[in-house]
Amino acid sequence: MSGAGKPDFFYREAQRLGYVARSAFKLLQMQKQYKLITPGSSVLDLGCAPGAWLQVACQSLGPLKNGGLVVGIDLKKVKVPAEHCDSRVQTVCADVMKLPRAHVRELSPQKGFSVVLSDMCPLVSGISSKDAALSLELDDNGVLRRGGNLVIKLLESEDVQEINKICKPLFRKASLLRPKATRSSSREIYLICQGLQSQAKT
Repeated sequence: MSGAGKPDFFYREAQRLGYVARSAFKLLQMQKQYKLITPGSSVLDLGCAPGAWLQVACQSLGPLKNGGLVVGIDLKKVKVPAEHCDSRVQTVCADVMKLPRAHVRELSPQKGFSVVLSDMCPLVSGISSKDAALSLELDDNGVLRRGGNLVIKLLESEDVQEINKICKPLFRKASLLRPKATRSSSREIYLICQGLQSQAKT
């Protein structure tokens, strides 16, 4: 069963393994294929509700002794999931488009993040996820550190190729992926950019 809201394999697996949503398997697949998050990484999760990607990101950091951190930002207040998360995970309730870039950068001790995940709904208050992610991560005061990785959720459309053209020159590698856990009725696709090489100019 693949209709929205119907319990399918990934829904049941999420419950069995303690993930708060089936979307965990999307990031798990990306992590397996691209190794985006490494021990000690600083991870920013935009649109983090309900918290499944926080869980996977924290797991990907390895044992607590490895360090690293995961910061989730969402318009909704998100409680850090009890399972698969530890003290390295924190959440902020805010509109990321209204937060000063300097403030977001300060959420990481490294003054920026090595991995930025944007699983925001592609249309939030008229702002597309690509606009939100790019304005936040790739401007002159970008939150994504040089060498960092960026994941943006898009909807299959002409915008996908447009955004791909913007990102390709800035990163060592840019790929498109439709995770296996994506519902058959969904048009979402993920742009995965690895190794930020330079900052976009405003």
